[in-house]
Amino acid sequence: MNAIDNNEFTRTWSSLGSGIAPRAIVSVSAHWYTEGTGVTAMDNPRTIHDFWGFPPELSEVTYAAPGDPEIAELVRDVAKPTLVQNDHEWGLDHGTWSVLKHMFPDASIPVVQLSIDATKPLSEHFALGTRLATLARDHNVLIVGSGNVVHNLSLVDWQAGNNGVAWADSFDAAARDIMLDDPSRLESLTSHPDFPRAVPTPDHFLPLAYIAGVNAELGGQVDVFNEQRTLGSLSMTGYRVAS
Repeated sequence: MNAIDNNEFTRTWSSLGSGIAPRAIVSVSAHWYTEGTGVTAMDNPRTIHDFWGFPPELSEVTYAAPGDPEIAELVRDVAKPTLVQNDHEWGLDHGTWSVLKHMFPDASIPVVQLSIDATKPLSEHFALGTRLATLARDHNVLIVGSGNVVHNLSLVDWQAGNNGVAWADSFDAAARDIMLDDPSRLESLTSHPDFPRAVPTPDHFLPLAYIAGVNAELGGQVDVFNEQRTLGSLSMTGYRVAS
């Protein structure tokens, strides 16, 4: 619902997009979780409504950003030795467009998505993030990782509002400490006692590994935004790498 809501989270996303003009955006979304790695390589990616049970107006949202086959080819090149396959079927899922429609509402900046290979360990996603940093440094490409540091839908408390339960707060704080001190230590979070509840499946957590990898390559300051839990077992905390 953040896609169509005006709230503190979406207003922050809007402010993050203000004043920057990347050539293109490469988005790593929790909602394209695959065997192998793919990159959208079409000229006009479709808007994917990969959800159900929400108000009709959410399914009417379109985000008509163009694709960029040239950027997709650059992704394939810098990702080596990871093999990345061109994809002409997927598009932009809600992990991508629900955020970008606030950051860049005119949808004029080309967007390509990179899938998350479910067969690879966290370390390889981190390493791929370090290689993607070349796109940011040399080609003015914005790298976006879209997921949730804490994401356990089975433990959602609809009465919690914008609050987290104790274990969610604890894990989110541990992730914050690592991201601000040394993002290359991200994998150590897998030993945190609350990891099994915070990350019951890897898909929503792994986008953070790409951002940590970008920082490992570029250095620079890591800023925290939207540092808050919601519905008990979800984290909205995000990180921006500025080199």
